[in-house]
Amino acid sequence: MIIKVLGSGCANCKKLEENTKKAVEDLGIEATIEKVTDFKKIMAYGVMKTPALVVDEKVKIMGRVPSADEIKKCL
Repeated sequence: MIIKVLGSGCANCKKLEENTKKAVEDLGIEATIEKVTDFKKIMAYGVMKTPALVVDEKVKIMGRVPSADEIKKCL
């Protein structure tokens, strides 16, 4: 599973990354978590508000920071 955190690197982006790592750890799954900060790449996903969470190339959440529990449901 490949999980991408899309965003500029702001506080919300960092929080989303932390929550994602916690969700992956809690579920005990193998996943690669990547940060994407290039705005051209972010726009390629159709994301207009960051941060965003992409799981296996599908945008699951954008424009807010979900809890680790909510991220678990997306995984």
